[in-house]
This record gives sequence, C-alpha cells and structure tokens, in this order.
Amino acid sequence: MMELIGKKVVVEANGIIYRGRLVEIGETEVHLETELGWVTLQTDHVIDIREDAGEDMILE
Repeated sequence: MMELIGKKVVVEANGIIYRGRLVEIGETEVHLETELGWVTLQTDHVIDIREDAGEDMILE
C-alpha cells in the first residue's frame, strides 16, 4: 500500500467509493486529498485501496 502514497487512488470505505490523492496511511487513519477537500477515513473501515485507472463511474 505504501507504494500508492502520492498517487491517484480509489478507496472503498463505509459503502462509499472515494477518489483522490493518497497522502498518508496510518495505523488508525487514511488521508486523501480530493477535489472537494481533505478526507480522513478510519483504517478499519477501509475495504480496498487501489490505483485509479481513470475509468468513469456509471451511476445506475
């Protein structure tokens, strides 16, 4: 996961998908910089962190 720091990522947590630049992964929190500002997520709520492949989201 540490290799993703500084890259654009997709994070799944609490049933929500977040997109932004991964700033930090700590023992208790994950920090993202998104278009709308900073997002801090509890590490134990994060299901997946992966590099953003740039695919568009389709809302159904």
